[in-house]
Amino acid sequence: MTEPAPDGVDLERLAPFFAERIEHASGGPLHAELISGGRSNLTYIVGDADHEWVLRRPPLGHVQPTAHDMAREFRVIEALAGSAVPVPRALAFCDDVAVNGAPFYVMEKVEGQILRTQDELAGVSRDDARRCSEALVDVMAALHAVDYNAVGLGDFGRPDGFVARNVRRWGKQWDGSREAGCPDNPAIDELARRLQAELPPSPAGTIVHGDYRLDNTMLATDDVGQIVAVLDWEMSTLGDPLTDLGLFLLYWGRGEAQVVATGAVISPDLGFLTRDEVVDRYARASGADLTWLDWYEVFASYKLAIIVAGIHARYLMGMTRGEGFDHMGQMVAALAQGALDFASRSSIASLRS
Repeated sequence: MTEPAPDGVDLERLAPFFAERIEHASGGPLHAELISGGRSNLTYIVGDADHEWVLRRPPLGHVQPTAHDMAREFRVIEALAGSAVPVPRALAFCDDVAVNGAPFYVMEKVEGQILRTQDELAGVSRDDARRCSEALVDVMAALHAVDYNAVGLGDFGRPDGFVARNVRRWGKQWDGSREAGCPDNPAIDELARRLQAELPPSPAGTIVHGDYRLDNTMLATDDVGQIVAVLDWEMSTLGDPLTDLGLFLLYWGRGEAQVVATGAVISPDLGFLTRDEVVDRYARASGADLTWLDWYEVFASYKLAIIVAGIHARYLMGMTRGEGFDHMGQMVAALAQGALDFASRSSIASLRS
């Protein structure tokens, strides 16, 4: 008996699309599996009798108006093909909602491994943990070094005024989640006030991933020190590269953020780089001035708390798929309060106020 398709994919309508647009697709019946781990855009393995691919589409409910843009995500991975940043091969984009109920795109299925759980992290040798850490930092710096005009992304975003615009934008996302039923949290509003009090002098704009972390990279099956694909580009744009570093450090160095990202704690005790080693390696690779790094880490917490609030709102509406959503409300509170505590200890006066 054929297994029913998971919510979010219409295999009967997708079959002719694959036959027409995807190389090697047979035109025969398709099967699909929702890939676990994603809590925003939905990711599926879709295949026929001989081949498998990956399909990405927006979530099923409470989609923020400026989020989950499949065309942008497809465009950036297509542009980065052949660069120093490893990405899956982009195969086809579809904006005809009659095909699958929402815009989607298809990319190649890359073979590799993603480290998510504590057991998976603990199974990595200390030497491999260090090489994995170094590769993560080096690929982030390589992304920020890409000439976005040369790869055809000159109009992909507006680097000027990026941080001010993003503090406002995430505030609007927070308002949307509250309107959708997410409980109020005054700490998030206080974070917005402190972040807006004094903005950093941003460096020259680059391509930014927007959610760069261990959990969003695929490592070689036989070598965790080699990144074979950077995944989940839904928040990529042109902007301030230090927003990527700030968020990466949040995931790397704070327990509640690591649990949101991977369900595990990335610990130097296992051989992974310390926070200071990450900062030093990025500074040497990029030449960036990190005087305002505290601001970027507080902004990262603010942004992540609002992302998790959006996930919590969808959970309250019964529109999430998969497991691990029932504790998102507590995560919002922990992230916001942790950010306020961090800000109050900062050397930047406007963050302490």
